[in-house]
Amino acid sequence: MAIEDDVGLVAALSRFPVKSMGGEQLQDVEVTERGLLGDRAYALIDKDTGKVVSAKAVRLFPNLLDCKAAFVEPPRRDRDLPPVQILLPNGATIRSDSGEADQALSAYFKRNVTLGRAAPDDFTIDQYHPDVEGADPGGRRDTVVAQKLGAALFAELGMESPVPVGSFFDVFPLSVLTTSTLARLQEVRPESRFDQRRFRMNVIVKTERPGFVENGWIGHELRLGEGTRISVALLDPRCVMTTLAQDDLPQDTDVLRTLVRNNRLQVGDLGKFPCAGVYAVVAAPGTVRIGDRVVIN
Repeated sequence: MAIEDDVGLVAALSRFPVKSMGGEQLQDVEVTERGLLGDRAYALIDKDTGKVVSAKAVRLFPNLLDCKAAFVEPPRRDRDLPPVQILLPNGATIRSDSGEADQALSAYFKRNVTLGRAAPDDFTIDQYHPDVEGADPGGRRDTVVAQKLGAALFAELGMESPVPVGSFFDVFPLSVLTTSTLARLQEVRPESRFDQRRFRMNVIVKTERPGFVENGWIGHELRLGEGTRISVALLDPRCVMTTLAQDDLPQDTDVLRTLVRNNRLQVGDLGKFPCAGVYAVVAAPGTVRIGDRVVIN
């Protein structure tokens, strides 16, 4: 690979103000040391179990992805985050600063939940492993497990965490996917819809290169636009989230099966996972815009 190599341009930017809810499509965004400003700023927390609510708990929160969350005004780096407004599938709207958010969300989900701004120290979710051979290196199928995430996961692994305690990020603060990966998946499984919404990535890079381009980015640095730089740290293992129905996308377990068959890779020391995209940390903050060039070195 050349010292600097132009790989494409920023095709989409997505921020998810509330974990596991639908998010915002942006024309530009500030990238801070902690990822996209305002990304995964909130999450629901089950007050009875202490667990963070995730769409990966398919049976407990089946409509979570169809809830839409957006900030009432654009966040600014030098100010507190503005309130978030949530549009529920039944048409009701809830503002995080209304004083009635917890009551309304608990009534909708029929669970005792609160809209939190910080993850518990023992950040844990309920994660459903679908009945897909090869999707989990531990061999778990059609079962629910308690899964630590964020800083709690890295503490359990005895590793330094790339995200601070209290963050709602699963593993790393930034995620990137290429259009070439989506195109390759669509090519090998035309019956499914490999829409970018299934993957919930922060940055989609349009590239003309074929195949799973970002598989080769681990350990490299990407420059987005004029000054923002991110360090690519890890392949992104995929789970049941990619298969779930949302908006006009149907539930489709073959999305995950296709990844198992075509891009099942070793992820660190954790085993082989079906992968799509990469995780990254921020090396130099800045503003990223649609159409910005993406350069790797």
